[in-house]
Amino acid sequence: MNKFSLGRAFVPVVGTIALVYLLLPILHVIVFSFNDAGRNNITWRGFTLDNWANPCGAPNVCEAFSNSILIGAVATLIATVLGSAIAIALVRYRFRFRSTISLLLFTPMATPEVVLGAGLAAQFLLAGVEKGIGTIILAHTMFCISYVVVAVKARVASLNPAIEEAGRDLYASPGQVFWRITLPMLMPGIIGAALLSFALSFDDFIITNFNAGTANTLPKFIYTSALRGVPAQANVLASMVFIGAIVLVVIVQVTRINRQKRMARQ
Repeated sequence: MNKFSLGRAFVPVVGTIALVYLLLPILHVIVFSFNDAGRNNITWRGFTLDNWANPCGAPNVCEAFSNSILIGAVATLIATVLGSAIAIALVRYRFRFRSTISLLLFTPMATPEVVLGAGLAAQFLLAGVEKGIGTIILAHTMFCISYVVVAVKARVASLNPAIEEAGRDLYASPGQVFWRITLPMLMPGIIGAALLSFALSFDDFIITNFNAGTANTLPKFIYTSALRGVPAQANVLASMVFIGAIVLVVIVQVTRINRQKRMARQ
């Protein structure tokens, strides 16, 4: 009986320890966003709400944050549109080198970021392209497309072609079938791929550092500030992002549950 009880408790205990281990850094960021830091934010000096009242108080922190938002949004938009189109083409159509293209799309995901960053930096240098926000967007779009293709491709493969065929039988044009049937069914996969793409872009440091030039992003700002203690205002912005992500997930889950309940009552 003791061995059986120990075996039943093993997974919950290990899971709890792993969860606490993962959440401790986030908790540290949130707690030190309320620190009366002064010139550094390494040690606790007292509780204050001034950092939340003025999150742009640290020099350049809001500029770096807005650059990260802009880069993430633009790279996500481009990668989502191109990646979704590529995913549909790979699943629905037969053409030469289809298997080769599918294999090559996994290359950015399997290649170390330092290799991708250095390679892209060399290409921009040879082409005489000045590094900045534009080159960061191009670099982020390149590696985000792979993740979008993988996510949307799985969604496309799971669709029932009979539903689209029914639309064509009802004299819908190919455009109407796509916009009214195919795209709505693909939307959950596309939205998930877009959120993943934005998270990867917003969080990236290595590729960004190689191709940023003088442009600054929030990960770069935090890295350069780490030696003297990340400003409390950066912790505030990071906490806002985390809390916003949690709220978004809760809203999506509540909406999904309510929709399922309505469908069950019908």
